[in-house]
Amino acid sequence: MTGLLGPAEIRELAARLGVAPTKKLGQNFVHDPNTVRRIVTTAGLAPDDVALEVGPGLGSLTLALLPVAAHVHAVEIDPTLAGALPETAARHAGADAARLTVHQADALRVTAADLAGPAPTALVANLPYNVAVPVVLHLLAELPTLRHGLVMVQKEVADRLVAGPGSKVYGIPSVKLAWYSRARAAGRVPPNVFWPVPNVDSGLVAFTRREPPRDDVARQAVFAVVDAAFAQRRKTLRAALAGWAGGADRAAAALTAAGVDPGARGESLTVEQFAAIAASAPTAAPTAG
Repeated sequence: MTGLLGPAEIRELAARLGVAPTKKLGQNFVHDPNTVRRIVTTAGLAPDDVALEVGPGLGSLTLALLPVAAHVHAVEIDPTLAGALPETAARHAGADAARLTVHQADALRVTAADLAGPAPTALVANLPYNVAVPVVLHLLAELPTLRHGLVMVQKEVADRLVAGPGSKVYGIPSVKLAWYSRARAAGRVPPNVFWPVPNVDSGLVAFTRREPPRDDVARQAVFAVVDAAFAQRRKTLRAALAGWAGGADRAAAALTAAGVDPGARGESLTVEQFAAIAASAPTAAPTAG
C-alpha cells in the first residue's frame, strides 16, 4: 500500500477543504497509516471482495482498501468530504482509484439498490461512534450479499457487540448481531491514531455472516422479543414480556413452550432461545418490532 495519509496530509487536506471534525457526525479521522494497514489486513479481504466503507471521511482507510478489493463503495453523509474523495483517490491511489464509487448518502437509509453493481460483500469501516450499532444492523438487514466484515467502533460498543449470554454488557446489540453473524473481538485501537483524539479507546469487531438460527419465525418477531426482554433488565422474563405477550401468564406459557424458565432474565438467553420464544408467541402477541 502506497500513498497513505499521515498526520500532515490529513491536516493539509482538511485545511484545503475547510473541514473540521464535528461531534454531530461523530467524526474522528484516522491519521496513522499503520492502523489502516492493520484494519485491512485483519479484515482478510479476498481479491473478489467488494468492500463497503461507511464514513470514509478524508480517505485514510479508503486508500488502504483500494489496492486489495475488487471494488470499494464509500458511503459518506458529508457532501464536502464525499465530493473530495474521488480526487484524493486519484491523487494517491493511481489506477486503483478507478475501483472507487462514492455515494453521498446516509448509511442508515442506504439500500441494496443504491449499492448495486457490484454488490458489497464485506463491510470495512471506521464507524462514527454515535450511529455504529444502528448502521451495522441496518446494513446486515439490507444487504444479504455482505458475507463478512470488520468495523472499528468505540471500545465499549465493541464489547457489547461481541458479548455472550451472562456477560454484564450482553444486551440488545449482542443478540441482534448474533442473529446475522458470528462476531469476535479483533483488537484494541488507541486514541492517539485519531484526529481529534477521542477520550476513549476503540475496538475492532470482526463478523462472519451465518444463516439465521431459525427459518420458521421472522426476524422482526424475534427482535420484538429481544427489545421487550431488555427494556426491563432487572425483571424476570415472565414480567418483562407481559406487555409483548398480552399478560404475564401468557408470557409464562410462551416461555415454557420454548423451553425457557419464566424466572430467567434476558441477559442469560442465547439468540436461539429468543427465536424459540418468538416462535411460541401467543396468537394475540405482536409479531413485529
